[in-house]
Formats: sequence, structure tokens, C-alpha cells
Amino acid sequence: MKKNLSIFILTITISIGVQAQEDIRIGALVGYGSEIESFGVGVNAEFPVMKNLTVSPSFVFYLPKDDDFIKTNVFEFNANANYYFLTTDALGVYGLAGVNYSHVKTDIDFGILGDGSTSEGKVGLNIGAGTNFNLGGRILPFAEVKYILSDFDQFVIAAGVKFNL
Repeated sequence: MKKNLSIFILTITISIGVQAQEDIRIGALVGYGSEIESFGVGVNAEFPVMKNLTVSPSFVFYLPKDDDFIKTNVFEFNANANYYFLTTDALGVYGLAGVNYSHVKTDIDFGILGDGSTSEGKVGLNIGAGTNFNLGGRILPFAEVKYILSDFDQFVIAAGVKFNL
């Protein structure tokens, strides 16, 4: 977990170092993962690199699934590149591609036999698209869809707000 957090912080630090514009955005999101069938909450950021291109790291924690004897926790880190191919006063439409790290931990209650747990992390690729809705001001609502290609394949739909700094 510390290693993953370090990679996430490093990605943000590098992104800040290569920024080419002033429109840095930080935000929050809610999403739904099709494979794990659970809602998630997360944070994201967007750092301009060059015209029409941003680096967008994010972290999403999915709400735990708690069946009778099994509890499953899932989180993911993403490092995406967003390319804006349509920008108007009202919206910005972008395609995204990037790297994903998904981590699944399962705790099992064996009753009188005790407890057990297992965890696994996998690296994958993201591909998708999103839209920012410019309502004026510093708050920018957005919606995004992506597909994660890995051993933990899933379709993710997310929405939230980004704040222009």
C-alpha cells in the first residue's frame, strides 16, 4: 500500500513539474464498477502538459462487499493521459488512455476455524472517454467512462466535479 501511494504521489509531482498551462484541476468522483458490482468514491487531478493534453491521476475506493462470510475490498490507482479533441465554451470532450493498478483483498470468516484473507494486485490498461461541463466559475462537473483491460477487466462509469485552482 505504501509503495502504491508513493507511485501515486510521484505521478502527481512529475505532472506538476511538466505543466504547461495554469488550469490545474483537483476533484472528487463517484463511480460504479461492472465486474465488482459496487459503487466507489475517489479523488482525481488533472495537470496540463501541452495544448489539449493533460495527465490525470486518480484513486478510487469501492465500497466493500460484505456477503455472509466473505468481505471484499477493492481500490484502484490510475494514471491517464486525457486528449481534448473538442473544446467549446460549454464543454470539453476527451479520450483517455493510461495505466491502472487494481487491488482486491478478501477476508473470509471460517467461524470456529478462524479467519483468513487473501489479496492480489494487477496492472492493466485504461481506455475511455469523458466530458467536462463548463458552467462558469471554478467548479467543473464531469462524466467519464472507461474500460480496464487486465486480469480484473471491468467497465467503469464515473461522475464528479473538478475544481480549477
